[in-house]
Amino acid sequence: MGWQSLDAMDFAGKTALVRVDINVPIDAGKVTDATRITAVLPTIRHIAAAGGKVVLLAHFGRPKGKVVAEMSLRQVLPALEAALGHPVGFAEDCIGLPAKRVIGAMEPGDVVLLENTRFHPGEEKNDAELAASMAALGDIYVNDAFSAAHRAHASTEAIARLLPSCAGRLMEAELKALEAALGKPERPVVAVVGGAKVSTKLDLLGNLVGKVDDLVIGGGMANTFLAAKGVPVGKSLCEHDLADTARTILDHAKETGCRIHLPVDLVVAREFREGAAHEVVTTCPDDAMILDAGPASIAAIAAVFDAARTLIWNGPLGAFEIEPFDTATNAAARHAAALTKAGGLISVAGGGDTVAALNRAGAAADFTYISTAGGAFLEWMEGKVLPGVAALER
Repeated sequence: MGWQSLDAMDFAGKTALVRVDINVPIDAGKVTDATRITAVLPTIRHIAAAGGKVVLLAHFGRPKGKVVAEMSLRQVLPALEAALGHPVGFAEDCIGLPAKRVIGAMEPGDVVLLENTRFHPGEEKNDAELAASMAALGDIYVNDAFSAAHRAHASTEAIARLLPSCAGRLMEAELKALEAALGKPERPVVAVVGGAKVSTKLDLLGNLVGKVDDLVIGGGMANTFLAAKGVPVGKSLCEHDLADTARTILDHAKETGCRIHLPVDLVVAREFREGAAHEVVTTCPDDAMILDAGPASIAAIAAVFDAARTLIWNGPLGAFEIEPFDTATNAAARHAAALTKAGGLISVAGGGDTVAALNRAGAAADFTYISTAGGAFLEWMEGKVLPGVAALER
């Protein structure tokens, strides 16, 4: 662990610049899901209780370096104040006089939110001058935005090189969970990778076959692998042009000793709709499409989970949004959750569809850790260096 936590810092009388991700959904001017706000409360409260001044840096939307009124962080302020239970100050800019005036009036324990960092073109360019202007506002930098850590931006990377820096509680939890899952995992390690297309997860698959003991491939991705092995897939979603790539991944897995698990039976239907007539087959008819894995495949996945000590999950096993094609995803998720709850499995999952699928299955609460970071979680699974994390390790 090359980064420091909040516990390593003395915040008394200091101004802490805390990078958070509160890019929350808003409808009619009101926050509709405050999950990301709630997630950063432990960091804010720790610094405030330690006698520090908390200055929040954050982005909102994609204003592309321009001031866009509809993307002002001011509209997040009421939800932030409600979550904290006390007033939060606001500055009309994240640098310069507007920020300095508001911060200058702060008392220890106060919290201030600065305006959208992406209103400045230098933010997404990782501009050193913008980072220096932000750094001039505080004494300590805290990154609690793992979900933005895969971006080398001024408020996530450059600024960390200018001030004493550490990880916030949310960032710390993410990094510890990921280290337990792939850094120094308890073996055997199984990864579940699902979703629609192989093309979006080539780097991920290439990295995992060299690191995990078992790789379960599901969803539309599995169809591409089945087709590459000569199994008919009918009208199923399938990237036939990636057959050679799929075979290369299968060959690489043999070389590394990674066991790849594909569906052995298939749930097929003639139309994609909820409650559509369906059947379980081993070969997809020409006029049908594969929409889920069958009962034998579910049993095989459960057996893989039973033998594992660590599970990493990204992507559903079928068309989880509609019944009955959510059966494999739900069954596998609940089995993993039960094993985790019993103490036999360390389970880490992430990605938008994954979180939605695990919540739908009622399994998320019993997983060891659920990452809310989409792109950053995926890039970590791909083995890529995350600039926001690397900056903290300097």
